[in-house]
Amino acid sequence: MLAAPRPILFLDVDGTLLPFGGPGMPVVPDAPGVWTASSNPYLARIDRSLGPLLTGLGCDLVWATAWMDDANEVIAPLLGLPRLPVADLPAYDGDIADDRLQWKTKALVRIAEGRPFVWVDDVIGEADRWFVELEHPGAALLHKVGSDVGITTDDLAVIERWLRALRR
Repeated sequence: MLAAPRPILFLDVDGTLLPFGGPGMPVVPDAPGVWTASSNPYLARIDRSLGPLLTGLGCDLVWATAWMDDANEVIAPLLGLPRLPVADLPAYDGDIADDRLQWKTKALVRIAEGRPFVWVDDVIGEADRWFVELEHPGAALLHKVGSDVGITTDDLAVIERWLRALRR
């Protein structure tokens, strides 16, 4: 009997692993290279304990972010993660309203190729949920986090429960 493929965990960066906003936080200009620079003040907000927790979930971790491979250069070392595959996403065209698909949704369904997946992001809407439900034949959990705090241990507990149920 062949083992079922491991689920994929698609990881966003901005607002998910890298919380932004909130009182007293500076505005980082949206200029090329500023967000990925080591001087980005938001990098200090990354919860460095998340790396082992993410790898312990038993998923294939994949970057799903506008950072693309810069996530391997800047974020992965902060979390103690190895180089991860980077989702082949279309060019970032901004986040949109809840009633339209986000720029990543179709690509993530295509990349998953029917495998179970978790998508963790701070921008997931009802249109994304409907699209995945209709177009993805496998199990999927679209888990939205608050951009001001990013992913928390409570979020990871939700994901872990979903994965346990999936394995049964």
